Amino acid sequence: MSRSSVDTMKLAVQRHPHVEPTAAEVAAKPYYQMQATSPDGSAVLILGNLDGQRQAWYGTHQVVVFLEHGRIVQTAGLHQNLDGLQLPANDPFARGLQTLTAPVDYSYTQDWSPGYRYGVHVDARLIPAGTEQISILGTTHQVLRVDERINAPAAHDRTINHYWVDPQDGFIWKSEQQVAPGLILQLLQLHPYREKQG
Repeated sequence: MSRSSVDTMKLAVQRHPHVEPTAAEVAAKPYYQMQATSPDGSAVLILGNLDGQRQAWYGTHQVVVFLEHGRIVQTAGLHQNLDGLQLPANDPFARGLQTLTAPVDYSYTQDWSPGYRYGVHVDARLIPAGTEQISILGTTHQVLRVDERINAPAAHDRTINHYWVDPQDGFIWKSEQQVAPGLILQLLQLHPYREKQG
């Protein structure tokens, strides 16, 4: 991937302005693109690598967001990072969130840095929250919203993640996900790499 393709995209968490790309700007670039937004600003990330279900999305300043089945599983280059997830064998994201018909409980562990916070146990509950409409670059999508209540007692951390899911194949068009305590990223698929998630 050419450095020039992302040299105008600024890191979301370093207090840069909010980036609002237009449909024409996205279409003009031959890359898969995703917008990442934090309370401090936003950036457009470029899909740079695929390894099975693992996607690596790159921004400037050596920022990388890794996704699997639409969920953030690792980050690099942020002021706090998710170093890794250890997920259960029956991971509901692998089955596809569009298959949820009732709340589902599961557990996993997370590693965060800085601070060497490794092996943090997390209890999670996925809750189907009904249908909604979202608009991306002027196109309306009919989606299912799924809320994920997460609780990490050892870290005194509770929050709620949100996912807006295609009802046909489980593709996650939009999400709000906690990377580490106090840092939530909103992800919006602008020019998605699309494949079935189930």
